[in-house]
Amino acid sequence: MAASDFAQEMRLVGERLLLKLQRLPQAEPVEIVAFSVIILFTATVLLLLLVACSCCCTRCCCPEPRGRKVQVRPMTPP
Repeated sequence: MAASDFAQEMRLVGERLLLKLQRLPQAEPVEIVAFSVIILFTATVLLLLLVACSCCCTRCCCPEPRGRKVQVRPMTPP
């Protein structure tokens, strides 16, 4: 898929979303709830992705300080 095809497809999706938002005040309650659920699901996925990426980047950029290593010695019988 060429970059121009992808950009065109994203523009069409954006236009359909804008049209859907413009028609939302006249929509039936079931359609409003369904659209709200889809938006909420999408926002949740994006938020979880953001949290996962921030946790991963925090560990890569700022490693946790390691404590002193303690050597384990064998126990001598009494």
